[in-house]
Amino acid sequence: MSLAIEIILVLVSIVLIVAVLMQKSKSAGLGAAYGSDTETFGVKGREARKDQQLKKITLICAGVIAVLALVLMCLG
Repeated sequence: MSLAIEIILVLVSIVLIVAVLMQKSKSAGLGAAYGSDTETFGVKGREARKDQQLKKITLICAGVIAVLALVLMCLG
């Protein structure tokens, strides 16, 4: 039982790492301050949806990892 939970924990951890690495950085750097942001509105909309999905995946994976870690701790 605990082996299966450990395997699921590792897989969810890998998904969490990938989701975090795929998210766009919040700091755009100096380029955005001087108006070099040339993306069109449609591209920004798609990027925003993708970013929202990645945030949801990140939160769900973090919750699953927390629950699985508690379960493994209780199983001992």
